[in-house]
Amino acid sequence: MDLKQRKIWNENHKILTDIILKPDEHLQAVQLFLSQHSLLHSSSAGKKAKATLADEVLKSLDERTFRMYPVSNPDTKNSIAWHLWHIARIEDMTMNILIANERQVLFADNWLKKMNIEFAHSGNDMSEKDIALISSKIDFYSLLAYRTAVGKRTRDIVSSLRPGQFKEKVEPKRIKRLFEEHAVSQNSQWLADYWSKKTIAGLILMPATRHNFLHLNKCIRIKDQINKKTKRTC
Repeated sequence: MDLKQRKIWNENHKILTDIILKPDEHLQAVQLFLSQHSLLHSSSAGKKAKATLADEVLKSLDERTFRMYPVSNPDTKNSIAWHLWHIARIEDMTMNILIANERQVLFADNWLKKMNIEFAHSGNDMSEKDIALISSKIDFYSLLAYRTAVGKRTRDIVSSLRPGQFKEKVEPKRIKRLFEEHAVSQNSQWLADYWSKKTIAGLILMPATRHNFLHLNKCIRIKDQINKKTKRTC
């Protein structure tokens, strides 16, 4: 997914924003979402023939680059490992708790054990010590598999929504579930407050799409910067 394709993605996201609350354009909105979303996960998740933004992150990604923390990018010092885990968790909890009111993918197949981590929360307001820990310990392939499982579940959820549901607000009891299941830490009450004001459309337009897009782009910038530094020192 090159720069031209990313520009097209942004343009299509604006179109999705314009139509998502119009019940008579529901099917078009769902199809556009599925297209946009597929470009943010590996090709296998969305069954895309062309390379996706996630594929671009993983291309020639070695373990040292994946785990490096802190990094010296202007907009983040967190590792690629943290960013990929963070967006997977945010998508999982917002889609499965706040929209579908169902079980998180995280607990459906023992993913915490598979990923070799103990953190079930989103990673917002995480200490440097814990970021370093997750960056060093998380299992690379299990993380990718978990994120793929989350992406596939999101597609099922959005495809099942009916015309008019995009306008619905998040139910307070679902916000409560975030804390009951330790999906959001007590230090991140602001995040739950932010989501509590959103409609389903708002969650589709940020956690399920643009949030992924922004963090994947950060991952690419991290990878490119580390690779450039490595070449200069060789």
